[in-house]
Amino acid sequence: MKTYVLGYLVLGAVAVVAVVVAARLGRRSGRRALQQRLVALSNRLGVEPPDEGGVEPILSHLEKVTGEAAEAVTEASSDAIRLRRALDTLTQGVIVCDENGEVAFRNARAVSLMHNRHGDALAAQAVTELLESAWQDGTAERTLDLYGPPRQTLTVRTQLIDDGRRPLGVIAVIEDVSERRRLEEIRRDFVANVSHELKTPIGALGLLAETLTVEPDPEVAQRLASRIHTEAFRVSRIIDDLLDLSRIESEETPPREPIYVNLVMAEAVERVRSAAEQRRITIQLDEPEPPVHVLGDRRQLVSAMHALLENAVTFSYEDSVVRVAGTQDDGEIRLAVADSGVGIPTRDLERIFERFYRVDHGRSRSSGGTGLGLSIVRHVASNHQGRVEVDSREGEGSTFTLVLPNPPEYAS
Repeated sequence: MKTYVLGYLVLGAVAVVAVVVAARLGRRSGRRALQQRLVALSNRLGVEPPDEGGVEPILSHLEKVTGEAAEAVTEASSDAIRLRRALDTLTQGVIVCDENGEVAFRNARAVSLMHNRHGDALAAQAVTELLESAWQDGTAERTLDLYGPPRQTLTVRTQLIDDGRRPLGVIAVIEDVSERRRLEEIRRDFVANVSHELKTPIGALGLLAETLTVEPDPEVAQRLASRIHTEAFRVSRIIDDLLDLSRIESEETPPREPIYVNLVMAEAVERVRSAAEQRRITIQLDEPEPPVHVLGDRRQLVSAMHALLENAVTFSYEDSVVRVAGTQDDGEIRLAVADSGVGIPTRDLERIFERFYRVDHGRSRSSGGTGLGLSIVRHVASNHQGRVEVDSREGEGSTFTLVLPNPPEYAS
């Protein structure tokens, strides 16, 4: 439309020159030809043609026509800018080709996706092929896996654009579904892991209960009942940890209030003290002096510290020491739990925060562990804009440090 309107402006300018020349030369035939051109131009613009008269009416009409054309150009330019800005805000990449197959527009997201340093060649080739397919079939779609780094999954959809009579071009929409794909995989793994974790103790409960109903020996029946209690407690622990993890994940922005770190550490130690005493493990608590505050959710922080302490007790040797220390340094509060137990192999360090992942399956299961503790710690750290640091050597022990930001107004 903009091209047509500019054409009208040029035609109007030519007409003005013709009017002046015709007026100077006094040629009636020139005026008649000019009148005919003005009528044709008026019909194109949808306005009333001028009456026959002198030069003045013609000039007035030209002024009106060029004014309307100038307004149309301004409006078309504003619409085009508005449309471009709107498309640039989309999270999907948009590419539009004209009727000749040439790229007429691509928004900012399309530029970033198509010019990714690692995947631009593959993505560009796929988009080109799909645009060609849309010309033939009307629509086309493909999913691309770009292995990066970083790894990306893109879906590309193309659609033919027409006005009902002839094709006007093709549009391609590119969407990055990497995060959606990752969440789907996490959900599938989570369901599979939950099913597996619950199947084992529930199966054991059924078998033990069935055996107990026909067992005449009181001592054997007592042992079976004790096993049933153990398996039932294990199921209860898994469910409790699942509920705790679900609650923490849903509270991405939990209520924040100033909390004494010393109280969080002391409460977590008390919750694990009974298990530690059963294995003759000493818990050494080094609270920060003077007491310091942190801005956060007390229940979540206690859950995280308890999970770290429980792991330390579980994977420590009997008659050993687990150390819990709190320090304040460079605007951060560091809560460290250190043991001298079995440690973690280097190959497992990247996966220990996954749900249900266990380094030592036999030891963790026998101790009643659920494999969810470190997932809880990671989410609590994330909810508090903090992080978890790990320093571990197989056979020498591990140190887990929960690092939390300490705003100046709460620093001691």
